[in-house]
Amino acid sequence: MTAEPMSPLVDAIDVHAHFITPRLRAAMHAAGHGRPDGMPAIPDWTPESALKAMDHTGIAAALLSVSSPGVHFGDDAAARELARAVNEEGAAHVGAHPRRFGLLASLPLPDLPGALDELRHAYDVLGADGITLHTHYDGRYLGDPCYEPLMAELDRRAAAVLLHPVSPPCWEATSMGLPRPMLEFPFETTRAVTGLILNGVLDRYPGIRFIVPHAGAALPALADRIAVFSLVVRDGPVDVLGHLRRLHYDLAGFALPRLLPALLTFTDTDQLLYGSDYPFTPDWVVHGLAEALARDETLTAEQQQAMQRRSAAALFPRLASTD
Repeated sequence: MTAEPMSPLVDAIDVHAHFITPRLRAAMHAAGHGRPDGMPAIPDWTPESALKAMDHTGIAAALLSVSSPGVHFGDDAAARELARAVNEEGAAHVGAHPRRFGLLASLPLPDLPGALDELRHAYDVLGADGITLHTHYDGRYLGDPCYEPLMAELDRRAAAVLLHPVSPPCWEATSMGLPRPMLEFPFETTRAVTGLILNGVLDRYPGIRFIVPHAGAALPALADRIAVFSLVVRDGPVDVLGHLRRLHYDLAGFALPRLLPALLTFTDTDQLLYGSDYPFTPDWVVHGLAEALARDETLTAEQQQAMQRRSAAALFPRLASTD
């Protein structure tokens, strides 16, 4: 009898994991998103399959969020209803597995009143662990002044917020017929973070704990360029690199061999978090990427432990408890 292979991670907390409810799947198909962002299909997801994949890779807990294209397909009332249903189903999964799952609630943006109402419900009724925000809603990126009331409320609650890219408004002209996660998503994330910095959102609302996905997306390549151009496009100085240093970064996707070393030129290892991107990243790919990450010598053993668990435990203390 052969022994089970050791998991590559040790009690990791996965801050970038998705879930797909039957209600959400039906709504995506009805809205023409059966191949979301040009991907082949909506992946299957059940709590049982997620837990099996987590156990195989060494993931103790996963923060569940809704990926692109979100919950708003053009109708505010329908989006409010879908956001509520998805968040309540996510909370039910957390209730059934409170040490294995957390919830990053979805908001029915660009409907701002609906989003503020759902934010209150998610925190005060469902006990959500945080929020997920997409890079833009109806073409307005997160640095836009229209989101000020939302940012103020997130700041008041010291919310942990996972940023997640969606297809840009002009994807038909820019994607070259390729799946948008291939090229468009990294630039979407970079646009959103740039807007948050240059429009002063991070200065006005320092209590929000933003998590930038995919090892910083294109920011490691463009950080210096953004910093220099900020001197031209803004009247006063903007501490671009200082803001980038204080953000949190998940390592979902292909952080190695190039992105992680580049990311560490402007942030510290204690800002790094583990992310799987399951199920949009299949379980066998999640496992292989985790093995590569665990073997890589960019991080010391202590830094690996922080990336896999301790840094996320500081953001999501409920999932760090052993009670």
